[in-house]
Amino acid sequence: MARLATPPHRTGLLVVQPLRRKQCAECRVGPLPLLALEEGAPRCLDCADLGHLVFLARGDTALTRRAREESALSAVVVRFNRRKARYERQGVLVEEAALARAEARCLADAEARRRRRVRDARRRAAEDVRFTDAFAAEIRRLFPGCPVERALGVAAHASVRGSGRVGRSAAGRALSEGAVVSAVAASVRHLDTPYDQLLMSGVPRAEARRRIAPTVEAVLGGWRATGAEAG
Repeated sequence: MARLATPPHRTGLLVVQPLRRKQCAECRVGPLPLLALEEGAPRCLDCADLGHLVFLARGDTALTRRAREESALSAVVVRFNRRKARYERQGVLVEEAALARAEARCLADAEARRRRRVRDARRRAAEDVRFTDAFAAEIRRLFPGCPVERALGVAAHASVRGSGRVGRSAAGRALSEGAVVSAVAASVRHLDTPYDQLLMSGVPRAEARRRIAPTVEAVLGGWRATGAEAG
C-alpha cells in the first residue's frame, strides 16, 4: 500500500480526509472517508479509537470552539490541497454529547451575538460615512472647482469598505494627496473621456490612457483653479 503524505505536526490529534481510496492497515476496511495516521500507516477511526466522535464542519467559529471545550477527546480534520500544496482544515471531530452542549450554549447567546453584530455594523457604517466625508473634503481642498456632488460621488466610490480601491489603501486612509488625486483622475477618466469606449474597441490600456491624457489634465487643471465653475 502506498504511504500517505504525513500532515504537518500540530498540537492535538489529526484526522485526514484522503484524496485517494485507502484501506485501514489494521482491519483492512475501506475505502476510508476519514483516517488517522499511525507511523505513516492509515487507520480507520474505529481502530484509532475515534469512531465514537462526530464530524463538525468548519464555518461556525463559536460552535467549533465550544464543542472542543466540551469534548474530552477531539481531533482536527484536514485535507491536502494539491493546488496549494498544503493541508487545510476541514472541521473537527468531537463527542456527540459535547456538540449538543455546545449547540445549546450557542443558542443561549445567539440573540446577544446578533445584537453585537448589529452594533458593530452600525459603528462601521458611521465610520465609513465620516471617512467618505473627510475624503470628499480633501478632494474639495485640492480641487476647489470640483462640484460638491461630484466630490462626494468620487469619495463614496473610492472608499467602499472591502473594495480594494484607492480610498481603502493605506495611502487613501491617510488621505495622502497622491491617493486623492488618483481617485479623482480615475473618475475623470471614466466619466469625462471616451476611455471606456476605447478599451471596449480593443485599444490597449496604455494607448487609451495616452489618448485621453490631455482631457484628464484639462479637467483636473480646471478644478484646481480656485473659483472655477462647477460642472
